[in-house]
Amino acid sequence: MFGLIDHVGVAVKDLDAAIQLYETTLGMPLVHRETVEEQGVEAVLLDVGPCHVELLRPLGEKTPVGKFLTRKGPGLHHVAYRVEDIEAALAELKARDVELIDAEPRTGIRGSRVAFLHPRATDGVLTEIVEPAEDH
Repeated sequence: MFGLIDHVGVAVKDLDAAIQLYETTLGMPLVHRETVEEQGVEAVLLDVGPCHVELLRPLGEKTPVGKFLTRKGPGLHHVAYRVEDIEAALAELKARDVELIDAEPRTGIRGSRVAFLHPRATDGVLTEIVEPAEDH
């Protein structure tokens, strides 16, 4: 069902400082920066081979990433797996009784289609499935 790891999401308080760390210190090229209003974040993608690190700065304290930062502080937020057909993947997950946060895909960074699985269904790890936009 899952292709490869698309990205790991990291919640940060200071996006510019995090970019400095990942791009300059760790040598990961910054390839995209965008505000994703639907998810309440400003996000950047940095390349690591065919995968990405996604840095997430919340647009407010009451957003999902804002609440995460309040509860847990900065750090690993989620793991995202690439799928070819997100509707088929969601249907298969539902058939396997996997608890979903999103029953239907929503819009993610760079026009991707995404859905989240509840951490209770994945041993405490917030899991995202991603169908990239055709031009990515």
